[in-house]
Amino acid sequence: MSDFESVVDAVRERVDPTPEERRALAATAERLADRARDALADLPVDADVVQVGSTARGTWVAGDRDIDLFVRFPPDLPREELQEYGLEVGNAVLPEGREEYAEHPYVKGRFEGYEVDLVPCYRLESATDIQSAVDRTPFHNAYLEQRLTDELAGDVRLFKQFLKGVGAYGSDLRTQGFSGYLAELLVVENGGFRETLEAIREWQRPVVIDPESHGEVEFDDPLVVVDPTDPERNVAAVVAPENVARVQHHAREFLDDPREAVFEPRAIEALDAADVREYVAARGTTPLAVVFDAPDVVEDQLYPQLYRSRDGLVRGLEGRGFSVVRAATWAEERAVLFVELAVSELPAVERHEGPPMYVESHARGFYEKYVDGDAYGPFLDGDRYVVERDRNVRTAREFAATRLTDVALGAHVESIVETGDYDVLTGDEVAALADEFGVDLAAYFQPAV
Repeated sequence: MSDFESVVDAVRERVDPTPEERRALAATAERLADRARDALADLPVDADVVQVGSTARGTWVAGDRDIDLFVRFPPDLPREELQEYGLEVGNAVLPEGREEYAEHPYVKGRFEGYEVDLVPCYRLESATDIQSAVDRTPFHNAYLEQRLTDELAGDVRLFKQFLKGVGAYGSDLRTQGFSGYLAELLVVENGGFRETLEAIREWQRPVVIDPESHGEVEFDDPLVVVDPTDPERNVAAVVAPENVARVQHHAREFLDDPREAVFEPRAIEALDAADVREYVAARGTTPLAVVFDAPDVVEDQLYPQLYRSRDGLVRGLEGRGFSVVRAATWAEERAVLFVELAVSELPAVERHEGPPMYVESHARGFYEKYVDGDAYGPFLDGDRYVVERDRNVRTAREFAATRLTDVALGAHVESIVETGDYDVLTGDEVAALADEFGVDLAAYFQPAV
């Protein structure tokens, strides 16, 4: 037996649900479906209940306890009534659940130890007729059920655990990784776990996978997997370039040197304040943190705003001459835009070049603007006027404290910044973040692929 096979066999023993787990989950799912059908019987509408997702397709990893039930309503039912009836059924099935909102409301809760999502959608003939994004899900289920064998389902479980181990599993906008559906499509398309890693090993940009050969729509994403049920959708649209590269790196590493460790997420020990100060001193850089209360929105709304704000802050600093080494953003009760600077303080003057002398009107206008001012110059450098003028902002801290509204920020973050209700920490001061963000700081100062 090869090293690859021995490692995979050992991992299978951990990721394959036992027969008892399968029977328990199936029985619980059926009881939930019966409760939903009973609730529907009291409503003036013809609807049905289907189980979807990995637990319906047998691709769930041992220990996962998620059940997804979709209640399918007629396509001519007004959206308001779909939402009303969907919540009525959800609250009847999960009386202690809570209402959440994706494209429309649904109910989430616990039942007999399982996490349950009960989602209303439309019952349609084709995924191209969707009225809501969740309408696609039953089509995904049907497509994969026709193609997944027991062997392929086992390989999907391996691939999902591999993605979890390397930190690239999850289509939420915080992770920006591979969804379960994407993992399933890749394994089905390539014919197995090893074949999927071999294919990933050889990926060249642009990576385009079109299982049903639709070939109709172009996407501008680092990884394109055309949805076999809807050619206008890229299943991998959410996957960040970094996660595409991360999975490719680990696929190559694992094929060259198979190890069980890759299937387990990296253990990260939180840093304390003293640890953070040591890293800051050793690196000789200047960290800067903009800290504020995290906006009260769901993660899939929060993280795009934080990423936009982080990138806006970086562009703003670099545009004013501050040199950024790296940046990150984190959120718990508070949120942090974290930037590490190689240059955090600049001279009192800055160089400002005018247009070339041969562009007469513009050159003359530049000269006349500065000739009687306080700047050094104008003088000639090559074929153009130059002045050295006083710099408005000399430190990165001052920029973050007074000019943050000048950069592109997420909407909720911008509202907070406009009120001034945020703090700026620099240098050793960022050690104060360790109590809340010790693991994030450890991941930052101890980076790994």
